[in-house]
Amino acid sequence: MVRVYRYILPEVREELGGWRKMAESIPDPELRKQALDSMTAKEFHCQGGAVYAAANLGSRDVLIPLIVALQTISDYLDNLCDRSTSLDPDDFRLLHRSMLDAVTPGAPLANYYELRDEQDDGGYLHALVKRCQSCAERLPSYPLVQEEVRYLVSLYGDLQVYKHIDKNEREARLLEWWSRHSVHFPELKWNEFAAATGSTLGMFMLFLAASDETLDPSRGRTIRESYFPSINGLHILLDYLIDQAEDELGGDLNFCSYYDSQEELEDRMLRMVRAARESADRLPFARFHRMIVEGLVALYLSDPKVRGQQSVRRTARLLMKGSPWTRVFFWLNTNWIRKAM
Repeated sequence: MVRVYRYILPEVREELGGWRKMAESIPDPELRKQALDSMTAKEFHCQGGAVYAAANLGSRDVLIPLIVALQTISDYLDNLCDRSTSLDPDDFRLLHRSMLDAVTPGAPLANYYELRDEQDDGGYLHALVKRCQSCAERLPSYPLVQEEVRYLVSLYGDLQVYKHIDKNEREARLLEWWSRHSVHFPELKWNEFAAATGSTLGMFMLFLAASDETLDPSRGRTIRESYFPSINGLHILLDYLIDQAEDELGGDLNFCSYYDSQEELEDRMLRMVRAARESADRLPFARFHRMIVEGLVALYLSDPKVRGQQSVRRTARLLMKGSPWTRVFFWLNTNWIRKAM
């Protein structure tokens, strides 16, 4: 926590400040609005992701710009799709090709806006992609993890395409997508798989691993399998858990709404928490990964949104029972961190 507050958060703020300045100069008003809105509403995504840089402060000059740039692309594209002037899946697919290019040093840039009306971002998205490429290239062991990163980014892009298409088509497309992957994840329900693909945490952990010049070549796969689906899935299901009321009001997709009952939701959430803890404990430097897991539970369950939802408060109490560290982080988050922010 000392490292995070002394080094990580100030440097994240500085990085985002630079991207915000560039976004303010985007010529197209719609692209400018979505770029700025995504940074304003989702700054905490970059702050949370950059926590991984605290595990290797010596490489934070590479890790923080890389994590912030990739997360900024993710949040910007989410806004473009979610609040879009388009419902074209090909448009969404092309936009998210930028994320695949971003994690592939040397990949040529494309016109990612080719299939939409808005075109002129003043070079903003290309600059983000190039920042990711240049930073990834500086990580000494990135070639050993690149395919695992691309696998996660590819699944993330799939989700964004199917999640944002016409409401009358999205569930059928999500289920068809799940049918192509279900054999590999028999322990999951389709909505849990979809949720797990929506997290960037596994990507950031692979970046951290790649900062180690002595990385074992087999470590990338181990990390990916530990984070996906369990830790990634817990991350996004917690996000959907606390957003149930506002998503119902707005008619938005929420993966927690696909359980048959409140009891099933609670059983599956408890299972996901246990699986995430077990995955964390199997990794080298297990205490760091357990901090991530317990911090996720505490961060989401201490959100003010929880108080106004009786069923979510009940689920929160169940999930808090598993670890004293969760309660410590919950107390810190409620009484110190959120107030400081």
